[in-house]
Amino acid sequence: MFEEYFPSQLLANAVKEFAKLPGIGEKTALRLVLYLLKQDTEQVKQFAQALVDLKEKSYRCKICHNVSDNEICDICANPQRDHSTVCVVEDVHDLLAIERTHQFRGTYHVLEGLISPLEGIRPSDINISSLEERVKQGDIKEIILALNTTTEGEATGLYIYRRLSKYKIQITTIARGVAFGDELQYTDEITLARSIMERQPFKK
Repeated sequence: MFEEYFPSQLLANAVKEFAKLPGIGEKTALRLVLYLLKQDTEQVKQFAQALVDLKEKSYRCKICHNVSDNEICDICANPQRDHSTVCVVEDVHDLLAIERTHQFRGTYHVLEGLISPLEGIRPSDINISSLEERVKQGDIKEIILALNTTTEGEATGLYIYRRLSKYKIQITTIARGVAFGDELQYTDEITLARSIMERQPFKK
């Protein structure tokens, strides 16, 4: 294995931990570790402390499940946002991608996953029940399904539609400026903005 050639077990251990991150192979992990090794001790401590603080002090918003410094995130707490419109996304990556377009002034609901029977992810494993609870309160007029245009995204959207269609709300989906199979976080801002603005009624 690659780590067998490391001159230091400490170096090998650090590389092994970095390589656990998604999209980071051993070579990239080694480059990152060697970069940190060149930095001042205080800088490395700040880096490590930021990660510890993120894990220990951050919250998942009680309303939408966004990452937050408080129990309620800034978006849900903002009275200037349209709380009658909720955009449903897979994860925080997609929320941030939509926010960067500056075209959506509603609120969000982060599922933290998509239904995927092959991976053992069931509806009960993601934040669908809490979405329905929000709808039950009666303040929501529109649910926008802004999910990845993949098989899992389509299946999740259909499940949510069927579950929420008994309520008197409008259920829409982003326009197909986003090609099938694309992930929202990698979609350019202009295309994504157009997809949000030209959203369409959800069709089974």
